[in-house]
Amino acid sequence: MEIFDTNDIFGLSRDLPLNYIERPDVDFKLKQELQAKKHIVIYGSSKQGKTCVRKHCINSDDYILVQCSNRSDVSELNASILKRAGFEITQSTKKGITGKNKIIASIKTSILGFVASAGGEIEDTKSHEQVTAPLEIDVDDVNDVIAALKSINFKKIIVLEDFHYMPFETQRDFSIALKAFHETSSIIFVIVGVWLEDNRLIVYNGDLTGRIISVNADKWQDSELEMAIDKGGLLLNIDFDPTFKADVVTHCLNSIYLVQEACRRACIECGISETQQTKRTIGAGLDGKDIIAKIVNDQSARYNSFLINFSDGFQDTELQMHKWILYPVLSSTISELELGLKFKDIRAILQSVHPRGEKLNLGNVTQSLQSTASLQIKKNIMPIILDYDQTNRKLNVVDKGFLIWLQHQDIKDLKDDLELPN
Repeated sequence: MEIFDTNDIFGLSRDLPLNYIERPDVDFKLKQELQAKKHIVIYGSSKQGKTCVRKHCINSDDYILVQCSNRSDVSELNASILKRAGFEITQSTKKGITGKNKIIASIKTSILGFVASAGGEIEDTKSHEQVTAPLEIDVDDVNDVIAALKSINFKKIIVLEDFHYMPFETQRDFSIALKAFHETSSIIFVIVGVWLEDNRLIVYNGDLTGRIISVNADKWQDSELEMAIDKGGLLLNIDFDPTFKADVVTHCLNSIYLVQEACRRACIECGISETQQTKRTIGAGLDGKDIIAKIVNDQSARYNSFLINFSDGFQDTELQMHKWILYPVLSSTISELELGLKFKDIRAILQSVHPRGEKLNLGNVTQSLQSTASLQIKKNIMPIILDYDQTNRKLNVVDKGFLIWLQHQDIKDLKDDLELPN
């Protein structure tokens, strides 16, 4: 019997969990769309398996990975792509189209020499460094970047992880560059981000319509969550008590992270650290709902910090719009928040409670909603908790743990802390 470590199956793992479950609407779609040679966006709430889907469906030898940063502009992102593709970057003294210095990009490769022998050609033990002619590149010019990648016959997929961390301007500018990558090269991007909007990049650049495919990794069916639990149990040679399993699936708000962590904690509680020699049933007497509440409450400091920092906005203003945006969030039911808050409902609520009343400028409401993600990134609230869907004009909660946390809070106290009316 092969022995597996519980932490390699349940919980939050750096690697692909051993109980990984393929979802037809996600994994099969991603594999199919990769054949279409179009750019792909994998999106969903925080900790819903987006990165795992990418790791499962794309061979690690077939892509390069670029981790996006909240401080990156397009030139820095392009430079990161070139570095990951194998280029060595140095600064040039010449200026590019935006006035920034160009870069010098060169490729160094080690090639093995061959010498003649009586038996034919044999490999020499010496390796020789071969340096390609350096390229002078304007990293703000997508055409230069494409030309550089073409010069080395670059064929791999480029994965941009945590795309949502980048400033709004960088996301928008790179969305414009994506069209050029599609039109003038065979290079494919897979972009991974936290949002619930199917056409986020198309909102930034309408020309991407038909050139980019979205894969929604957010949706987990109850049956798929149960399969993940059962598969993990099989690897550990255990069964989870049916009542415990049903309790976890019922109260997790379809969060695979909460299911995985609840099962890990149940295993710890029952002394299961690895595969059992004899079959065991665990979880009887454990309260799945209570375990999930404890997991979420471990994030209380982060969620409280989010409310305070978000309410402060970018700076102190008379309207305090970001503080007031939290009012409909805290006043809505969990079911309403799961569906997303529509702009017209937010507007109506704010006009009924904001000091400006019906005189409140709708442009201020729109502007504040659209800057929801960028404010959180500026305040280092990561992963983000709220995100505004400009296509469907909805404010979404993209952290399912926050919804469960709200269920266990005194909303009146939260509003009082933010100086909001009850």
